[in-house]
Amino acid sequence: MEVKNKLYPSRDQMKGFFEVADDEDNDKPIYMVNLLKFKKKAEYRDGRKTNLTGIEAYQKYAEIITKHIEELGGEITFSSKIKRMTVGKVEDLWDVLVIAKWPSKKIMGENMNPSDPVLLEGYQHREAGLEGQLNIESVEMDTLINLK
Repeated sequence: MEVKNKLYPSRDQMKGFFEVADDEDNDKPIYMVNLLKFKKKAEYRDGRKTNLTGIEAYQKYAEIITKHIEELGGEITFSSKIKRMTVGKVEDLWDVLVIAKWPSKKIMGENMNPSDPVLLEGYQHREAGLEGQLNIESVEMDTLINLK
Protein backbone atom coordinates (compact mmCIF):
# COMPACT_ATOMS: atom_id res chain seq x y z
CA MET A 1 0.00 0.00 0.00
CA GLU A 2 1.41 3.34 -1.02
CA VAL A 3 0.55 6.34 1.18
CA LYS A 4 0.83 9.87 -0.23
CA ASN A 5 -0.07 12.96 1.75
CA LYS A 6 -1.56 15.75 -0.36
CA LEU A 7 -2.87 19.26 0.22
CA TYR A 8 -5.84 18.98 -2.15
CA PRO A 9 -7.79 16.18 -3.82
CA SER A 10 -7.02 15.23 -7.41
CA ARG A 11 -9.55 15.84 -10.19
CA ASP A 12 -10.50 12.15 -10.10
CA GLN A 13 -11.04 12.28 -6.34
CA MET A 14 -13.25 15.37 -6.66
CA LYS A 15 -15.13 13.81 -9.55
CA GLY A 16 -15.73 10.69 -7.46
CA PHE A 17 -16.95 12.76 -4.51
CA PHE A 18 -19.55 14.60 -6.60
CA GLU A 19 -20.55 11.84 -9.02
CA VAL A 20 -22.08 9.51 -6.47
CA ALA A 21 -25.55 11.01 -6.97
CA ASP A 22 -27.34 7.71 -6.36
CA ASP A 23 -25.39 6.86 -3.21
CA GLU A 24 -27.85 5.88 -0.46
CA ASP A 25 -25.64 7.67 2.06
CA ASN A 26 -25.77 11.11 0.35
CA ASP A 27 -28.21 12.61 2.84
CA LYS A 28 -26.61 11.10 5.94
CA PRO A 29 -24.08 13.00 8.01
CA ILE A 30 -20.60 12.59 6.58
CA TYR A 31 -17.52 12.22 8.75
CA MET A 32 -14.26 13.38 7.22
CA VAL A 33 -11.29 11.73 8.91
CA ASN A 34 -8.24 13.97 8.52
CA LEU A 35 -4.72 12.71 9.17
CA LEU A 36 -2.61 15.87 9.22
CA LYS A 37 1.13 16.37 8.78
CA PHE A 38 2.47 19.86 9.50
CA LYS A 39 5.47 21.78 8.25
CA LYS A 40 8.04 22.68 10.90
CA LYS A 41 7.76 26.37 9.93
CA ALA A 42 4.81 27.98 8.13
CA GLU A 43 5.48 28.99 4.52
CA TYR A 44 3.03 31.41 2.94
CA ARG A 45 2.61 31.37 -0.83
CA ASP A 46 2.82 35.18 -0.97
CA GLY A 47 6.28 35.04 0.60
CA ARG A 48 5.37 36.93 3.79
CA LYS A 49 7.75 36.60 6.70
CA THR A 50 6.38 34.70 9.67
CA ASN A 51 7.55 33.14 12.91
CA LEU A 52 4.59 30.76 12.99
CA THR A 53 5.09 27.02 13.09
CA GLY A 54 3.07 24.93 10.66
CA ILE A 55 0.61 23.91 13.35
CA GLU A 56 0.16 27.54 14.47
CA ALA A 57 -0.67 28.62 10.91
CA TYR A 58 -3.05 25.67 10.51
CA GLN A 59 -4.75 26.62 13.78
CA LYS A 60 -5.81 29.90 12.13
CA TYR A 61 -7.48 27.84 9.36
CA ALA A 62 -8.99 25.47 11.94
CA GLU A 63 -10.76 28.35 13.70
CA ILE A 64 -12.28 29.57 10.42
CA ILE A 65 -13.35 26.15 9.11
CA THR A 66 -14.72 25.05 12.50
CA LYS A 67 -16.99 28.11 12.62
CA HIS A 68 -18.04 27.47 8.99
CA ILE A 69 -18.89 23.81 9.69
CA GLU A 70 -20.84 24.74 12.83
CA GLU A 71 -22.85 27.39 10.97
CA LEU A 72 -23.93 24.63 8.56
CA GLY A 73 -25.00 22.31 11.38
CA GLY A 74 -21.84 20.21 11.63
CA GLU A 75 -19.06 19.99 14.18
CA ILE A 76 -15.54 18.85 14.89
CA THR A 77 -16.30 15.61 16.73
CA PHE A 78 -12.77 14.59 17.66
CA SER A 79 -9.18 15.78 17.49
CA SER A 80 -6.03 14.29 18.92
CA LYS A 81 -2.27 14.36 18.75
CA ILE A 82 -0.95 11.16 17.16
CA LYS A 83 1.55 9.44 19.45
CA ARG A 84 2.78 6.37 17.59
CA MET A 85 1.90 3.60 15.15
CA THR A 86 0.67 0.63 17.18
CA VAL A 87 -0.09 -1.74 14.28
CA GLY A 88 1.20 -1.45 10.73
CA LYS A 89 3.90 0.72 9.28
CA VAL A 90 4.15 4.04 7.46
CA GLU A 91 7.29 5.90 6.49
CA ASP A 92 6.31 9.09 8.31
CA LEU A 93 3.62 9.32 10.97
CA TRP A 94 1.00 12.09 10.91
CA ASP A 95 0.91 14.73 13.65
CA VAL A 96 -2.82 15.11 14.32
CA LEU A 97 -6.10 13.30 13.66
CA VAL A 98 -9.30 15.36 13.28
CA ILE A 99 -12.81 14.11 12.54
CA ALA A 100 -15.19 16.70 11.09
CA LYS A 101 -18.90 15.89 10.93
CA TRP A 102 -20.82 17.60 8.11
CA PRO A 103 -24.64 17.46 7.95
CA SER A 104 -24.41 15.66 4.58
CA LYS A 105 -22.13 15.09 1.63
CA LYS A 106 -24.27 17.45 -0.43
CA ILE A 107 -23.98 20.27 2.12
CA MET A 108 -20.24 19.77 2.37
CA GLY A 109 -19.81 19.85 -1.40
CA GLU A 110 -21.94 22.95 -1.82
CA ASN A 111 -20.22 24.88 0.95
CA MET A 112 -16.50 24.51 0.31
CA ASN A 113 -16.61 27.35 -2.21
CA PRO A 114 -13.07 28.40 -3.10
CA SER A 115 -14.27 31.92 -3.91
CA ASP A 116 -15.76 32.57 -0.45
CA PRO A 117 -13.52 35.33 1.00
CA VAL A 118 -13.68 33.93 4.54
CA LEU A 119 -12.67 30.46 3.37
CA LEU A 120 -9.95 31.94 1.13
CA GLU A 121 -8.51 33.62 4.22
CA GLY A 122 -8.45 30.23 5.93
CA TYR A 123 -7.02 28.34 2.97
CA GLN A 124 -3.89 30.51 2.90
CA HIS A 125 -3.14 29.50 6.52
CA ARG A 126 -3.95 25.86 5.75
CA GLU A 127 -1.50 25.82 2.85
CA ALA A 128 1.15 27.64 4.87
CA GLY A 129 1.05 25.16 7.72
CA LEU A 130 0.07 21.83 6.22
CA GLU A 131 2.68 19.61 4.63
CA GLY A 132 -0.01 17.17 3.54
CA GLN A 133 -2.88 15.01 4.70
CA LEU A 134 -5.03 12.00 4.12
CA ASN A 135 -8.74 12.80 4.06
CA ILE A 136 -11.08 9.82 4.41
CA GLU A 137 -14.82 10.04 3.73
CA SER A 138 -16.97 7.93 6.05
CA VAL A 139 -20.58 7.51 7.24
CA GLU A 140 -22.02 5.92 10.38
CA MET A 141 -23.17 2.32 10.24
CA ASP A 142 -26.24 0.95 11.97
CA THR A 143 -24.21 -1.93 13.42
CA LEU A 144 -20.61 -3.07 13.36
CA ILE A 145 -21.65 -6.50 12.07
CA ASN A 146 -23.22 -5.14 8.88
CA LEU A 147 -20.03 -4.11 7.08
CA LYS A 148 -21.52 -3.52 3.61
